[in-house]
Amino acid sequence: MLEVQHVSHWYGERQVLKDVSFSVSDGHLTGFVGANGAGKTTTMRTILGLLKPREGRVLLDGTPINDADRARFGYMPEERGLYPKMKVREQIVYFARLHGVGQDAAKRRADELLERLNLHERANDNVESLSLGNQQRAQVCVALVHSPEFLMLDEPFSGLDPVAVDSVLSVLQEEAAKGVPVLFSSHQLDVVERLSDELVIISEGEIKATGSRRQLQEQHSKGLYRIDVDDVAWLAAHTDVELVDALGEGQVIRILAADEQAAADRAQELLREGVQRGEVRRFQRELTRLTQIFREVR
Repeated sequence: MLEVQHVSHWYGERQVLKDVSFSVSDGHLTGFVGANGAGKTTTMRTILGLLKPREGRVLLDGTPINDADRARFGYMPEERGLYPKMKVREQIVYFARLHGVGQDAAKRRADELLERLNLHERANDNVESLSLGNQQRAQVCVALVHSPEFLMLDEPFSGLDPVAVDSVLSVLQEEAAKGVPVLFSSHQLDVVERLSDELVIISEGEIKATGSRRQLQEQHSKGLYRIDVDDVAWLAAHTDVELVDALGEGQVIRILAADEQAAADRAQELLREGVQRGEVRRFQRELTRLTQIFREVR
């Protein structure tokens, strides 16, 4: 497990990290979410030892992280760090060799990753000839080629089309299934919602929320239900019911109640009333989307 404990950092007089604390568990995909300038990249660079924080520390399995530990990481920076004149496969093999992987194993591993990420047909092309999305996939290969024990990726889905997103998602899920802790940042909240087991939300250098994706969604979904009926006018007549939105099938409502049990009891009363008034095609708990949670906590 990786733990970031009470990390604060300044660039000159400007404080960019403010008592940042969170953890990344083995075998979990942790989405690190925040707007531009929120502190995601600075935090990642601190974990990697590229920046020394003025306050706080980073622990790996309970002990302060050192350079030998960081060699076990696979890191993908937001800025592309590939050599444009080198061929794709040659470059992946080169980075594997830098991590001490033998020549034959490096070639075999490079070929496996190129196949998994649907980049094998471009293996002998120069990096500079690739589209930005394909360069991004090549960089994911570089991060994975030495079979790291910890993965950290800064905006890995940037510039990818939906098919490429799915291939990268699949690879990251496979790594997590092996027990590898994965920390990744992304502005694409729909992708984060699909992929993450855990979430860390940062804004203006401060951690605003952490926890499992499901836990955070439930915390922000109190009293939310989705009902699909022909006419919702009768719902609006109830003072303890708010009509939230009509996206998707049916209408999302919020039941104003003292607690979740009271809301659940009231939901059953509304369901019975709906059935008496006509066909109820759908009635279920509604979970708040990550985009809404992000707006609420930042």
